[in-house]
Amino acid sequence: MANLPQLRIPAVYMRGGTSKGTFFRQDDLPESARRPGQSRDALLMRVVGSPDPYGKHTDGMGGATSSTSKVVIVSTSESPDHDVDYLFGQVSIDKPFVDWSGNCGNLSSAVGPFAIESGMIAPERIPHDGEVEVRIWQANIGKTIVSRVPVRNGRVQETGEFVLDGVAFPAAEIHLAFKDPADGEGSMFPTGHVVDELSVPDDIVAGGRIDATLINAGIPTIFVDAADLGYRGDELQEDINEDPAALARLEALRAHGALKMGLINRLEDAANRQHTPKLAFVAPPRSYAASSGKSIEAGDIDLLVRAMSMGKLHHAMMGTAAVAIGVAAAVPGTLVNRAAGGGKERASVVFGHPSGTLRVGAGVRQQENEWVAEEATMSRSARILMEGLVRVPQDGIE
Repeated sequence: MANLPQLRIPAVYMRGGTSKGTFFRQDDLPESARRPGQSRDALLMRVVGSPDPYGKHTDGMGGATSSTSKVVIVSTSESPDHDVDYLFGQVSIDKPFVDWSGNCGNLSSAVGPFAIESGMIAPERIPHDGEVEVRIWQANIGKTIVSRVPVRNGRVQETGEFVLDGVAFPAAEIHLAFKDPADGEGSMFPTGHVVDELSVPDDIVAGGRIDATLINAGIPTIFVDAADLGYRGDELQEDINEDPAALARLEALRAHGALKMGLINRLEDAANRQHTPKLAFVAPPRSYAASSGKSIEAGDIDLLVRAMSMGKLHHAMMGTAAVAIGVAAAVPGTLVNRAAGGGKERASVVFGHPSGTLRVGAGVRQQENEWVAEEATMSRSARILMEGLVRVPQDGIE
């Protein structure tokens, strides 16, 4: 098979929220890659440029960060209640696997525009000016996302004045509603408690115990208090990511939380489940300078949140983790709710992250003594960066 010509596959490279990735229509993929399995994963890893022992993704479309080593497959939905099915893959940078265990909330904002631009939405539903409601089936977790995409002159509006912290330039605002965002079929709080005590080795946390809120909403997430880790909650990427001992400690804590949530059977299994669960630490509001130099004032936010993604501190906030933050903040007694002042349900919360701030709304209710999330909402933006044919060497992918 040596020296075969490269495959040429129609693809669109898109930014969605604070992430970007390569988007495919399912029918444009080679036949063997249209279904789950080794062939599909090998192809997508080669598109991204993984695994890369140099950690650069020089020979692929990836950007060698958790925010940029992403792929999306979209197909026309067979469900009459949805327009498209959306499947997300988080590609490991240095290991040979694709994690299909969760959604990407940021790239969710790009699915609606991609569907419209790709001709997957009936022309009669697209106004000359206005917005299009695109109903998306998130196939990784089996949930509905409703995207409201602005349209001008019959085309997706991409430019605008909406500013999203973590993105350099303004763009058009896209409204997202994550319906029934509790992940999977189990309880939103898998242990039945809004706060659990995790038993961990002393080298992770002094004393071997730490309180945690374990929640399945948007994406399975482990929330802990920043102070319990010796942090303030206003850390930037360099404060965490340049400290190998801290990264190892936080990853070990994530593994213990994943075990407690029932997502893995052994601690060592966490290494092959990098995308989920997420680990985040929270703190009451305080003023700080964001990574751009922008001043974030304590009076303008309800709490601070920092989140780990693929073993590193995220430069802003994952969209699915923002869903978890909004839902957890709405439930009295969680660590997120306490950091935001506690004592009441909240319909929305504004939190500070390394790049700035984000508002997320959530509706929750109690049903048979369990908390249920009805919806989480936020605004993002998206645009096409490039479209055409991605070329992929055939050697070793089939």
